[in-house]
Amino acid sequence: MRLARREAMAALMKDRGKDLLVVPGLGSTTWDLAAAGDDPRNFYMWGAMGGTAMIGLGLALAQPQKRVAVITGDGEMLMGLGALATIGVKRPGNLAVIVFDNGVYGETGGQPSHTSGGVDLTAVARAAGFVTCDVADQADLADLAGRLKVFSETLFARVVIDADEPPRVLPEKDGVALKHRFRAALGLKP
Repeated sequence: MRLARREAMAALMKDRGKDLLVVPGLGSTTWDLAAAGDDPRNFYMWGAMGGTAMIGLGLALAQPQKRVAVITGDGEMLMGLGALATIGVKRPGNLAVIVFDNGVYGETGGQPSHTSGGVDLTAVARAAGFVTCDVADQADLADLAGRLKVFSETLFARVVIDADEPPRVLPEKDGVALKHRFRAALGLKP
């Protein structure tokens, strides 16, 4: 069974609490996060393919009192696979990496990704030292949403989603404006 990606994002963000910072990946996870409700604590990535997990790591290390969720796609996670090893070495207890896995490279035309060919991102994350889970149905999704409110170990979750294309909801694209509003949400000077 595969979950609808937009509904999965909305379920994860519902009642997210005040201390969850979210770094979505390039493309559909950014659009889905914006559709779930734009928030100054969302740090949208534009043009940073493969770097989202490392941005999340830096943020988790710099803001240890906040929980950080990186939510990206299988294509981007495959591109930044080494990030899982680096995060596994650092093991910040306030970082969750969530991969929406549809088995295709959706941003470049829907070609099969390596996860459709057998690459198991959950196994890679587990080998790197993450606490892991696979999310394949509504009950798993509800469990993950609850965990995002209280986790205290480096978490990796793979969410199996449909390769659908709902209408895009584009958030702010100005990098400086995004940085300033994100810093303001953290109580920092622009």
